[in-house]
Amino acid sequence: MRWIYPLLLWLAVPLVWLRLQWRSRREPAYAERRAERFGAVPEAVRSGPVWFHTVSAGESIAAAPLIAALAEQFADLPFLVTTMTPTGSQQVLSRLGGRVDHCYAPYDFTFAVERFYRRVQPRMLVLMETELWPNLIARAHQRNVPVLMVNARLSARSARGYARISSLTLRMMRQVEFIACQTEAHRQRFISLGADADSVEALGSVKFDVALPDGMDAQVRALAAQFGLQQQRVWIAASTHPGEDEIVLDSFQQLRRQHPRLRLVLVPRHPNRAQQVAELARRAGYSVQLQSEGAAADSGADVLLGDVMGTLLQLYGLAEVAFVGGSLVDVGGHNPIEPALFALPVLSGPRQYNFTDVFAQLDEAGGVETVADAVALAEAVSALLADENRRRQMGQAALATVQANRGATKKVTDLLSRRIAAIAGPETGAVRPASPPDRSDQ
Repeated sequence: MRWIYPLLLWLAVPLVWLRLQWRSRREPAYAERRAERFGAVPEAVRSGPVWFHTVSAGESIAAAPLIAALAEQFADLPFLVTTMTPTGSQQVLSRLGGRVDHCYAPYDFTFAVERFYRRVQPRMLVLMETELWPNLIARAHQRNVPVLMVNARLSARSARGYARISSLTLRMMRQVEFIACQTEAHRQRFISLGADADSVEALGSVKFDVALPDGMDAQVRALAAQFGLQQQRVWIAASTHPGEDEIVLDSFQQLRRQHPRLRLVLVPRHPNRAQQVAELARRAGYSVQLQSEGAAADSGADVLLGDVMGTLLQLYGLAEVAFVGGSLVDVGGHNPIEPALFALPVLSGPRQYNFTDVFAQLDEAGGVETVADAVALAEAVSALLADENRRRQMGQAALATVQANRGATKKVTDLLSRRIAAIAGPETGAVRPASPPDRSDQ
């Protein structure tokens, strides 16, 4: 695999370019800054940064508080945050603004990674969650750039996949200096793939440390007033995928027979699908209001379609019951922590492998119910709407689970603070020069 992998990458170059072009037809942001994905770096990005790679929106949101704290602590060091998706890019810019530099990370092509490293000369690479790219990590190792993984997770399914390419995986495990895992189960899986047991520690998940921002109640009230949802009964189906929207709308049809005034907030995982999902809802006989279009004069549509990036948290605040998508189709489920922050009872499909440990804890506490299909989803929502005490008990159990698991951000911040201090000089502003290029750069 160590020889086959580079060959496969070279063969994939034109296909990747074409895929970006194709995807940009639905999501125009993918047509922008394409050169960055092949190693070009904007002039504004400073050299010698502490480099965080956060992939997409979820990782960027979770990482933002610890990056902000470190950037403040080490104000004389540049910080760079890279992502792979436009949604991740948007979150970095909105949450971290001028405190960090930002660009897309290069794809794992040898030439792109080399071009990026020559220009950026990072002092440290911090990978959020599980971004294991052989060339990206190998190049850091060759340049004596410490590589750390934080908030790392590795499902049993992913571990089996990495084990099938053990020659690549073992090398990566040996080139990562430290892995801060979310749970002991994840720790054991990394060790089984070849990571040094002394360099892997379970510190918890920083996603549990997300808190409702100040002024959230006012934002939710304003949103409810804008779309005529005051005094209305509302449930939300969030982060849904193709094939799942139909299930949710089918459930809604069943629910409306028992709760004629019930409203649905439907939030596709990818906002570019909004028109497609709206058409599905209209064909099912519902009136639809797109959030991005603002409220109509006769606001009061059956379905509010959430298609404005960065507002999912506020939309959860509108609801009495939350279904978390990506779980009735084979995606692996999405983050149930955000609805738990509002003390909402959480519903999910059976495919939860992206957040196995979180769902397991919620289930043990009684904060989540797993449903298998449209009928079960409708029955679960209806039962919760009819039983205020059970709704409150489930919601409080979900919130208590989140609160009991907080503290990982401080542990990870302390860990990274010590590591960053090791590459900085003893006096403020005195920073150790970045490692010189190796001979292959000459």
